[in-house]
Amino acid sequence: MLALIAGRGALPEAIAAAQDSPPLICALETDPPGRLEVALRFRIETLGSLLGALKAHGVTRICMAGGIERPQIDPAAIDAATLPLVPVLTEALKTGDDGALRALIGIFEQAGFAVVAAHEAAPGLLLAPGVPTVAQPDEASRADALRGAEIVTAMASVDIGQACAVLNGQALAVEGVFGTDWMLAGLAARPDGEGGLLLKAPKPGQDHRADLPTIGPETVRAAAGAGLRGIVIEAGGVIVLDQPGVIAACDRMGMFLWSRGARG
Repeated sequence: MLALIAGRGALPEAIAAAQDSPPLICALETDPPGRLEVALRFRIETLGSLLGALKAHGVTRICMAGGIERPQIDPAAIDAATLPLVPVLTEALKTGDDGALRALIGIFEQAGFAVVAAHEAAPGLLLAPGVPTVAQPDEASRADALRGAEIVTAMASVDIGQACAVLNGQALAVEGVFGTDWMLAGLAARPDGEGGLLLKAPKPGQDHRADLPTIGPETVRAAAGAGLRGIVIEAGGVIVLDQPGVIAACDRMGMFLWSRGARG
C-alpha cells in the first residue's frame, strides 16, 4: 500500500489520481492538501507515532509531495515514540531543504518503508527531452540556458533554490526560500523591459525522491508576466503538471518550453 504524505499544491492530487487503488493520505496539521481527504494528520513531534500508524495500515511505500512550511519542534509536544528521533530531526531542520529531506527519507527507510519519487508513483509527470512548443529557443537562449544551469549548480553549494532567470548571461533573479512564483513576481516591474528565460533544475546530486522542482500552467503565466520569453527545464529532473495545459499556455504567450537533456 502507498502512503502519500501530501502538502500544498496540485502535485499530491495528480499522484493520488494516478493510483490504481486510493493511497493513504497523510499530512502535517499545519500544511493540509487543498482537496484531498486526509486520513492521518500528524505533527513533526509525533512522527514516531505516524510510523507505527502507517505499519498498522499495511503501508509499504511512501511518497512525499507538495509544499510545506519548515516546522519548528515544540519540545512539550514530543510524544514517546518520537523521542528517539529528536536528535536526527533537530539536526535536519538546521540544514537546507535537501539535507532535511534526506534525513526524513532516512528515518522512513530505517523504519522499513520504501520511499518512492513522485514520478515513480505517477509515471508521466516528466516531459520528454525536446521543444514541444511552436516557439523555439534561439542561440542566445541556448547560451542563457547553459549559464542558468551553471547558476543553479552554484546555488546548490548553499542549498538555496532550484531556479533562476537569465538574460544575456546575467542572472536577473535567483530562487530563494519563497519559491519560483515569488521570484517571478519580483521581475514583473523589471526596468530592462523583456527577454530572458526561466531555468529550473534539481540540485546536482539531489535525491529525486523528494522536492523535485515543478512547473505548471501558472508558472507559464507568471513567467510571461515577468517578461520572460521561454522556460527551460532539465529533462528527467523537473515535474510538469498538466503537460498539455503548459504547452498550450506557452503557445498562447509565444513562449518556448525546452526540456533540455544532458547534451543540450
